[in-house]
Amino acid sequence: MEELRRRIADGEWPVGSRIPPEPALVELLGVGRNTVRESVQSLVHGGLLERRQGSGTYVLSASELTVSMGKRIAEARQRDVVEVRRALEVEAARLAARRRTSTDAAALLSHRDARSAAYLAGDLDRMVDTDLALHHAIVQTAANPVLLSLYESLIDAIGENIRFNFVATDTHGHDAHDGLVEAIVAGNDARAVAETDDYLSELMGEA
Repeated sequence: MEELRRRIADGEWPVGSRIPPEPALVELLGVGRNTVRESVQSLVHGGLLERRQGSGTYVLSASELTVSMGKRIAEARQRDVVEVRRALEVEAARLAARRRTSTDAAALLSHRDARSAAYLAGDLDRMVDTDLALHHAIVQTAANPVLLSLYESLIDAIGENIRFNFVATDTHGHDAHDGLVEAIVAGNDARAVAETDDYLSELMGEA
């Protein structure tokens, strides 16, 4: 079971893909058919895998933490999600400003431009995708693997929160995150923190 979980987590079997059939897994793992069947069933119960009648077994998620968190936040209030975003994204902005490389800076500027273009085009799906990609890139730039794992375990909820905020409030224009990106690129961690805290506080009506 641990070997199956590792191959999923490492992306060898990406989300949405079909894992090898049972006989191939027996040969691949060097264990008996019953062991393979029980291991697969455990990961089905855990939410990582899904059996599809007549088609095979598919990867639903790369992380059991993501599954667990997804269930917990399915009925969470949007305010709850924003509060968690603030806890994670403020520190991510601080670390990103301190640790960004020239490659990171170029990527963040690219994400900023993509977000702006999507907003100006009025394409909601692209607005959500590019906004989420920018925030994700900031967390990656923070270079803390634990923080990144926590953030990615909430990525679906954060994406839905971003969509909700665009539709319900639409208070952030095409240049809403320019100051944040500029602060990170400049290595100004205090400003990066302030920019992040300001926009998330505004979403909660605290600004």
